[in-house]
Amino acid sequence: VQLQASGGGLVQAGDSLRLSCSAFGLDRAMGWFRQAPGKEREFVAVISRRGSSTSYSDSVKGRFTISRDDNKGTVSLQMNSLKPEDTAVYYCAAAFAHARTFYAPVTETSYAYWGQGTLVTVSS
Repeated sequence: VQLQASGGGLVQAGDSLRLSCSAFGLDRAMGWFRQAPGKEREFVAVISRRGSSTSYSDSVKGRFTISRDDNKGTVSLQMNSLKPEDTAVYYCAAAFAHARTFYAPVTETSYAYWGQGTLVTVSS
């Protein structure tokens, strides 16, 4: 399984950016994590199979939106009102298979596959 994240770049505070992850054929919960320089990787957002459930970290709630298009095989992260503290490498990940359609894990250990990451830099 290969996950390909894209869409990162350099933006100014207050701008928007949309990240995409190719995940064709993956009938699993999909998540986004990020790792800022000098910090540990942290959970950002997750969407369950079929999109029935989503969850966000407190730091991005209300600004970021995760979505999936299973017909196109993509999972997206729309990031609005970006802040300098959102600067990080963003990773998409596919969770271990689970029977519950609303399964939406927030811990790294619940994820089986990881993409290579895409860098988002927000200048002040």
